This record gives sequence, C-alpha cells and structure tokens, in this order.
Amino acid sequence: MIQLPYIRYELSFPCVTTATPEGLLAYGGDLSPSRLLLAYRNGIFPWYNQGDPILWWSPNPRLVLYLDEFILRKSLKKRIKHFEIRYDTAFKEVMLECGTIDRHDQKGSWIIPEVIEGYGVLFDMGYAHSVEAWQEGKLVGGLYGVCIGKMFYGESMFAKVSDASKVAFAHLVERLKEEGFELIDCQIPYPHLESLGARTINRELFIEHLQNLVYQDFFPGHWRV
Repeated sequence: MIQLPYIRYELSFPCVTTATPEGLLAYGGDLSPSRLLLAYRNGIFPWYNQGDPILWWSPNPRLVLYLDEFILRKSLKKRIKHFEIRYDTAFKEVMLECGTIDRHDQKGSWIIPEVIEGYGVLFDMGYAHSVEAWQEGKLVGGLYGVCIGKMFYGESMFAKVSDASKVAFAHLVERLKEEGFELIDCQIPYPHLESLGARTINRELFIEHLQNLVYQDFFPGHWRV
C-alpha cells in the first residue's frame, strides 16, 4: 500500500514529482483560500468524494489548451448567436449544475457543499469565475474555474442545451486572449475538451508554464461583459 503524505496544519505541499503514477499527491488539509491558491500556483488541485479526506492531485501528463490552438468549428460558430453570455452573475448556480454531471466515470459528484463553500470564498475574493450561457432568462450552460495571474484553471462545465458549454468556453478563450493569456489548464484527458483543441503535455512543462504565468500582473476581481 502506498503511504501518501498527510497534510495537517502546515501550509505546504509535497513536491509534485512525488505523486503516484495516477497523480495523487497527498491527503488532508482544508479548502481555505490560502491553501487553494497555493495548490493552484503549484499545479495541484483537490478532487475527492463526499465522506473521504481531501485528496490533492497533480497528474502527469496534464491536459491543457494553448489558446492559439482552440478549434472553433463552423457549426459551433453558428451556435454562438443563440446564447447570451454572462460572467460571474451565477457562480454558485453554475457549481451546483456542474455537480449534477458525472466526471471521468467517478461515482457521485465531487462538487460537495464544502467544495462549493471553498470556491465560493475564492469567488468573493475575485479569484474564481463563472462563464454562463443563458437563453430566455434561464441558465442553460456554463463553466467555472480559478484565475491566478494570467493562468486560468478550468474546473468543470455543464450544458442543459446542446453546445451551451462549448459556446461559454469559446467566449472564455476569446476573453483570455484579449487579456494576454496563453493557456487554460484542463487537468486530465477529457474528449469533450480534446475536441476543442486541448492536448496533453508533461507535468514538467506544465509547471514551467505556471512559474511564468501565475506571477504576471492580472488583478483579481469580478468579471463583467
């Protein structure tokens, strides 16, 4: 049995190179904003089920989207005009909707109340954001993630209407490009995102990107259209 490092009260993480082949790095700790921000700055994220200890991951390889490689197909481009896009107006609702979607064959949702609370604090601080697709005044799709410096970490997405999450993602890509961003972290291989141009890179290269991007000037705050 692999003995994972246990995080008690210290605000630190093991080196990501010590993660298991699956990317599991450590367990324990909390979802305080200081710990979450430290985790993301070092290429680490929490992912666990209700009732389990907090599990911290740093997978290798890592799925990312270089913004210049985003694939906007003609069929999706035609769909864009069918949605109204808003930012940061329904962050909690987006998380709740994402929590109804199975992720990577995981049983149940990992977006549990304590996760919603933890990321809600990051949202209040201006580090977490939602991109929302609306139709006739109803939230029909969207995504949320964390932004530190000029690095965006995608967390989850949902769609109640065909292409709603893809349209929200397309708007996010365009917004980030306008702000001088280069990369979106998509965490682990996922066909939905690979169809949009995301690809895997090794963890060493991903960490190099982080070290350059997270310390670039881009101040936290709620986004507006």
